[in-house]
Amino acid sequence: MEKKKVLIVDDQNGIRILLMEVFGSEGYETFQAANGKIALEIVEKEPPDLVLLDMKIPGMDGLEILKHLKTMNPDIKVIMMTAYGELDMIKEATELGALMHFTKPFDIDEMRIAVNKQLRGDEAGHLG
Repeated sequence: MEKKKVLIVDDQNGIRILLMEVFGSEGYETFQAANGKIALEIVEKEPPDLVLLDMKIPGMDGLEILKHLKTMNPDIKVIMMTAYGELDMIKEATELGALMHFTKPFDIDEMRIAVNKQLRGDEAGHLG
């Protein structure tokens, strides 16, 4: 079975490394992008199953990236990562099709559980 692909989009290197370690050890194939341009290039070449997308990225912001992602692939699952107090942006992100958001500093376990639920939800049902 092919590994599910998770793309992490954040301009903070530390967060990308942390999330790549976490989701790599969960058995996902991980990709990272520091900005929207790289993120969209990866999506074209290696369409991910789920994208963890930071809202505040220099250049193309999270909402713009989200719009592009959904245009390229409407089925792509997107979870936003936001700073405290970006509620208006969160509302817009949800309208654009983001599944949920985590506020930084996020609880890594909560995020891991949420991603597993999104990517293994159907699968877990068939095992029992």
